[in-house]
Amino acid sequence: MHILHAIHDFPPRHQAGSEIYALELARAQSARHDVTILCAEYDPARDHGHVTWRVYQGLPVVEIVNNWRCESFEDTYRSRLMTARLKQLLDMLRPDVLHVHNLLNLSFELPAIARQLGIPVAATLHDYTLVCASGGQRVHRRERYVCHQIDTARCARCFTESPFHAQTTFARVAAAGAGSRLLARTAATARRIAPRLLSRAARAARHIGPAVTQADLDARMAAARRVFQDVDVFVAPSPALGREFVTLGLPADRLVVSDYGMATRPQVPRPGRGQLLRIGFVGTLVWHKGVHVILEAVRLLPPGRFTLQLFGNTTTFPDYTAELKVMAAGLPVTFAGGFPPEQSPEIYSQIDVLVVPSLWPENSPLVIHEAFMAGVPVVGARMGGIVDLVTDQVNGLLYDASSPAALAAALRQLIDDPARVTALGSAAPPVKTVEQDAREWDSVYERLQRSPEAGAE
Repeated sequence: MHILHAIHDFPPRHQAGSEIYALELARAQSARHDVTILCAEYDPARDHGHVTWRVYQGLPVVEIVNNWRCESFEDTYRSRLMTARLKQLLDMLRPDVLHVHNLLNLSFELPAIARQLGIPVAATLHDYTLVCASGGQRVHRRERYVCHQIDTARCARCFTESPFHAQTTFARVAAAGAGSRLLARTAATARRIAPRLLSRAARAARHIGPAVTQADLDARMAAARRVFQDVDVFVAPSPALGREFVTLGLPADRLVVSDYGMATRPQVPRPGRGQLLRIGFVGTLVWHKGVHVILEAVRLLPPGRFTLQLFGNTTTFPDYTAELKVMAAGLPVTFAGGFPPEQSPEIYSQIDVLVVPSLWPENSPLVIHEAFMAGVPVVGARMGGIVDLVTDQVNGLLYDASSPAALAAALRQLIDDPARVTALGSAAPPVKTVEQDAREWDSVYERLQRSPEAGAE
């Protein structure tokens, strides 16, 4: 069959969890099916709405430039131009099934377009982007507040302080300027080499961007609930994420819980445990991932008994990284940078324990699966899907997410009892392979193709 995966962005430029999963799943499926990737890209050096056809690791990729040129807040999730482009492409590609990973940067109308063409729609729930306009983590970044409940009044305030509003602001400035193309190219360069300056400039001109009210966010939430009806089946990788979406209005009879499949890679032998506990963090250096909690915790540990390596790109959120470097002063902390997915076995061979200190309600973190595959125990926050993966005192330790002291106490147990690190690592559960996952998705797609309701308007 012809499978079309739709996602907000895609490698090589983007290497976060959902992008890596979509890539690995598509590669596994391509052994039996025709697979195409449909994605968006933010690139002010190219025209808004421009379509590029490219190939990545043997997969055909159709990329639409979305520079967030928005006349209204509605355009951020249901742009008329993006919707028109998607309709043209879907009519041209005519896949047997549409698999949605994320509608951010695309359009909430994509599943409805597919249904109009009689194409069944499946979706993987990676985060809360459908119901969180500021990135999908349910975190108000400026106030550093975790949104356990969706409050659209707070959402309106949060969006105007987010990078997405900054992008709409810049788009308006660029469109109004006489040398807009030169300005766009300049901004594209600034985004790579000085993102902090660009984001501050956009915040200073925040009043230029579209106004956002609570009513706008209520309308967006209503549009999200329409998506709940336009998708034939949703798959949540963790029970926690599934429960949250049912609470938010997703019909329970359209939801299946099934964890991610992981690409298997040759594991690198891990050296024997030394005198120091080698603590690691792997992921994006951003506030909601809780990296600052690790730094506060390790300052409470006995000196000379541990090291900490932070694996993550230091330029993605430079302001936060700068805060972390100040906090790390005088500690045995290394900012080790990012790495390509194929190097993950080597990375995990360098640590004794992985800390997952997330402050947002995580889905099913890929880093936990990677750690288990490498026999590395996990110390994780009691948040979202982390609790579904880590069994306290069996294959890792759990602690209260907002408490550096609780994290320090958990790490102190492993420092004082090195044999426990080995025991917890040995109890790591088996991890589903991406090949198994691809076969499970085959069953989902085939069931949708047989269903008279699937893909029917």
